[in-house]
Amino acid sequence: MNKEDSLYSIYVQILKEELVMAMGCTEPIAISYACAKAVQVLDHLPDRIVVKASGSIIKNVKSVIVPHTNGLKGIEVAAAAGALYGDANAKLEVLSSATREQIEELPEYVQNTNITVQHIEQGHVFDLEINVYYEQEHASVRIVDTHTNIVQIEKDWKVIFEDKTTSLEHKADHSALIMKQIWDFAKTVDIEDVKEILDRQIACNMAIANEGIYNSYGANIGHVILNMDLDCVKTRAKAYAAAGSDARMNGCELPVVINSGSGNQGITCCVPVVVYAKELNSTQEQLYRALVLSNLTAIYIKTGIGTLSAFCGAVSAGAAAGAGIAYLHDGTYEEIQHTIVNALAILSGTICDGAKASCAAKIASSIDAGIMGYYMYKNKQQFYAGDGIVAHSVDETIQNIGTLGSQGMLQTNDKIIEMMISCD
Repeated sequence: MNKEDSLYSIYVQILKEELVMAMGCTEPIAISYACAKAVQVLDHLPDRIVVKASGSIIKNVKSVIVPHTNGLKGIEVAAAAGALYGDANAKLEVLSSATREQIEELPEYVQNTNITVQHIEQGHVFDLEINVYYEQEHASVRIVDTHTNIVQIEKDWKVIFEDKTTSLEHKADHSALIMKQIWDFAKTVDIEDVKEILDRQIACNMAIANEGIYNSYGANIGHVILNMDLDCVKTRAKAYAAAGSDARMNGCELPVVINSGSGNQGITCCVPVVVYAKELNSTQEQLYRALVLSNLTAIYIKTGIGTLSAFCGAVSAGAAAGAGIAYLHDGTYEEIQHTIVNALAILSGTICDGAKASCAAKIASSIDAGIMGYYMYKNKQQFYAGDGIVAHSVDETIQNIGTLGSQGMLQTNDKIIEMMISCD
């Protein structure tokens, strides 16, 4: 693919839009961001906060630690932190500038502030509205579809900003993603066009992986994998990625570069590929191209599924990591296709039941499936069209995954949310 091809600029733009920095799980951070923005409009520290959120947001905030809160969890904490010391201009790094003194004030503010949560369903899987009050003054911010996509702002019940376009209209055209074109782009892209993005992803995501490996977080899945399996590159690839999630889901304040709105997916796309590149003594250029392939493949699969779903996003990212690892082994396009299809067939039924410590184990399983998908085809084995959701091509199989995640699992998602809320 040459630079004059219209797809070239679209693919570069997709990477720039999707591979951005975030601190902490992106759903609670979206709440903090919306609250910080509302407080910016109110121009007072609120004495009352109302959080209205769709079920999928509630699901992903309930059990995960919010960074820069001294280990606290929950929607109320995310909202309060955003109100008390959030920097709305920092977007998904909204809490990154918090001081120790501010963090120490958070529990008292949560206790003394009327913070309520309402479950809403208004036609958007990702739907968030924050209302903040100070005496008789009011401000609100609504975000839909993606984590920072503000569509309406009110001040004293008067609309001062409204964007009626969808978030997708502001973004590069994801419908242009086709597996053969992604492959061609990964092989031919001018590295200078993606180097800055990928260097940031490698640095951030390997830093949090190492943090999780060398320290204790959550269920310590990374440690468990290293202790239970032989010391080999496959073990390390799974362990380091899982360790990154261990840290991220359990309060680590290091930022990550996300993929498709998810830090866990950003870690899964990147860390195993970096580990394999080191083991294989791959060149830096080979690593960059493998990461381009992995990231764009994950975005392609996740586009059909949607921002939030009952379908575990680690599965799509693990299949994509398998493609990147296959590339590092000088895999052909045929091998890449079958790696992805095989991996998706293995774990396509894995559910997302919210962000929490067990995400790290799902990441490890998804990477294992990605690697198995590659070695299946190297050993002349594969899943065929008609085997479950497997279709006649990689693109058709990815379309099936999208349909399954966005439509087929709607009732599953509702039931998961119901179960989680009932445990409160």
